[in-house]
Amino acid sequence: MAALLIIALIIVMGLVVWAVVRGLHAFANMDHNDVDENGVPRALARQNQMMFARVKWQAIAIAIVAIIVVGGAFAD
Repeated sequence: MAALLIIALIIVMGLVVWAVVRGLHAFANMDHNDVDENGVPRALARQNQMMFARVKWQAIAIAIVAIIVVGGAFAD
């Protein structure tokens, strides 16, 4: 069970890195003239989506770490 949780943790940490890289890519390619129908730059909207994705994946990673720690404490 612990091995499965560690594999899940590694995958989730990879998704955190993926969201950070996508957000930085959107930041680097920001064009203030490329706006949506509300006048918001598309790159800014992508940055916000990636920020929320990063926070979501980090929360899941923290939950997995908590499960590993609590499971390890009661394994003895």
